Amino acid sequence: MTEHTLNAGPSDADSAFGNENRGTAIPLAVYLLGFSLFAMGSAEFLMGGILPKIAEDLKISLPTAGTLISAFAVGALIGAPPLAIMTLHWPRRATLFVSQAAFVAATVFSLITEGYLGILIARFVMGLAYACFWAVAASTAVQLVAADRRAKALSVVVSGLTVAMVLGGPAGTFISDLTGWRGGFWAVAIVTTAAALAVLLILPRMGDGMAAPDTATELRAMKRPVLWVAYATTAATTAAYMGTFGYMGALLLDVSGLPVDWLPAVLSLFGLGAFLGLTIGGRTADRYPFATLVVGIAGLIVVSAAIALLASHMVAVVALVFLLGVMGFVLNPAVWGRVYVIAPDAPTLAGATNSSAFQLGLTLAPLLAGLPISHGYGLSSIGWVGGAIGALALGLAFLDMRMGRVAA
Repeated sequence: MTEHTLNAGPSDADSAFGNENRGTAIPLAVYLLGFSLFAMGSAEFLMGGILPKIAEDLKISLPTAGTLISAFAVGALIGAPPLAIMTLHWPRRATLFVSQAAFVAATVFSLITEGYLGILIARFVMGLAYACFWAVAASTAVQLVAADRRAKALSVVVSGLTVAMVLGGPAGTFISDLTGWRGGFWAVAIVTTAAALAVLLILPRMGDGMAAPDTATELRAMKRPVLWVAYATTAATTAAYMGTFGYMGALLLDVSGLPVDWLPAVLSLFGLGAFLGLTIGGRTADRYPFATLVVGIAGLIVVSAAIALLASHMVAVVALVFLLGVMGFVLNPAVWGRVYVIAPDAPTLAGATNSSAFQLGLTLAPLLAGLPISHGYGLSSIGWVGGAIGALALGLAFLDMRMGRVAA
């Protein structure tokens, strides 16, 4: 089955994006994958809140401590595709468990070693294991459900990251404030261990009725130009909202005049909006994938422009923080589901590369949003950058649709 043989959907555009209409419930195993991603993802969102404590404890500068965040991000960025190929013929359940076990082992090593270099290496390995789990979890989720429930299943898995952002990171920071910076990571290790054991016990065996994975087939699928347009859309949409969000705290305090005590609560609105967006997108993206994507991107452009224009109006910006989360994540199930429509014969490598595209967007976001700030255009310029990247993403989405129609 290829993207050219997918059933027609409610519209020509959505047909180009792919629709099949059989409904089933989302199995418990998919929610377990989301919980596992929450456990591991909390380690990514925990670092920002405790970086000064780490720098003080290790007797290093704050920028040097910041490289510990970068090490994890680099591992997550480059690890998914090669690890997906390496583990392609492993049983899905074993691969997920081993990646979680490796993540826990690297986390524990980072906590018992004393030197900066050892922690840096451990953080890189944590990023690799995280990338491997994320890629395999996404491909596993779409194989556990009917084709018309893929986006919903993917929204459940990705929601683990949203909960990690809203709850896991702050909870870990709170624990670290009480016990020292290592306490939060011990909690991450414990919860991830529990999730790994649950995966081993609950996740069903994969493979019955499915074609055996084939490395050559997966690699051939990567030659489809439209697939790389989809990856570019993933990276662009991610950069559009995360670049704005990365500087939102500074904008709220320095431009909007928000009292500093209110900042954590206001920033949490982004996570709540993201959760709502995923819920909506998970329900609409299976039936109306292209419409969901376009509405989300268009909403991102409008919200980003509004942030730039209304940056000095505190109440308006507070509301826009919530809407940024909604629009940024309502499209996530569509961009994730798209790669499995284009490359249903390569679910593991296609999903792995999409997770790298997501990480690339996260990596580029602060760099792109920071460019106009560094040239003296002020913090409100982050909204214009987000809108510009959103416009690029919208163009990519229409290019994807056009290429799909031509191929059909």
